[in-house]
Amino acid sequence: MSSNGHKTFGLAPGTLVFTGKEKVDNPVVHHLQYNDDSIKETEYLNEIIHAKKNDLTVDWYDMRGIHDTDAIQKIGVDLQIHPLFLEDVVDIHQRPKFEEYPKGILFLLKSFSYNTNTHSIHPEQISIYFDNHTLISFQEDETDVFKNVRQRLQLKKGKIRGTQTDYLAFALADEVIDNYFLILEKVTDEIQILENNILEGPSENLKFSIHHLRKQIILFRKHISPLREAVSRFSKSDNEFIYDSTLIFLRDLNDHTIQILDMVDSQRDILNGLQDLYLSEISNRMNQIMKVLTIITTIFVPLSFLAGIYGMNFEFMPELKFKYGYFLLIIIMAVVVCSFLLWFKKNKWL
Repeated sequence: MSSNGHKTFGLAPGTLVFTGKEKVDNPVVHHLQYNDDSIKETEYLNEIIHAKKNDLTVDWYDMRGIHDTDAIQKIGVDLQIHPLFLEDVVDIHQRPKFEEYPKGILFLLKSFSYNTNTHSIHPEQISIYFDNHTLISFQEDETDVFKNVRQRLQLKKGKIRGTQTDYLAFALADEVIDNYFLILEKVTDEIQILENNILEGPSENLKFSIHHLRKQIILFRKHISPLREAVSRFSKSDNEFIYDSTLIFLRDLNDHTIQILDMVDSQRDILNGLQDLYLSEISNRMNQIMKVLTIITTIFVPLSFLAGIYGMNFEFMPELKFKYGYFLLIIIMAVVVCSFLLWFKKNKWL
């Protein structure tokens, strides 16, 4: 059942119910058919897609826009894809996972983009299903997450053209996970800016910025935390559709996933430290203000005392008849001020 259960409650397993927002006006399917010697690219838009399996080539169908459940159902029938996989494709609230079906393998993960204006991380669900000769991927957005892999295939760079769908699935997942590092680099830069701004002078906006970025990191970790188990299962699978030559690359992918999670935890700890730093800087600034006010008060208390004494209207006050009484009082006040300043300096309060 979908995690967005109120939309699928009471429906039969395998019923396709789209749970997200339409991000593409018209779903597009890009078809790459290739082997080591040749490659052919076809694009389907508002057309009936007749997906077929071919044992002589690798067929990669990449669909962008997953709200058209009828089209997805049609592709599923043509490629004999398990209906439970199709149900997961249109449910964008699924956790990353690796599932083995009788006729194919599902690998589901999240792709992310970072908005530098709002400093927000936006997830996109990526679904990959493959058997021995056919792979189909689903993207929510029209932006091509796999453009680098597509270019490598077209230019015959690397070893993808000479391998089967299991290596293509690895290459697609590797492209998504490599992008995590770019996201974290942007977050690291933002953290450095926040830290510098705090040290220069904490403000109310900085508090909200730290809190917002911390929430984004927590959201990021929530989406990728299950990925470690999914990639681990992928790298240890003995399924017939995964060749031994690909397993070493999958183990490397597993290492990258663990490294990503460690980096996310580290950034979360740094942001927690930034919150403490912000509060510490606010406290230090308040202490500085209180220190200055205390010093001013301390200096003027004895001066007020002296001024208060000689401001009293007593008839018999000898100093009032003294010719230089006013100047003497000013000198006494100056001596008191200088004495206090020297005392503060000696005790390193200034």
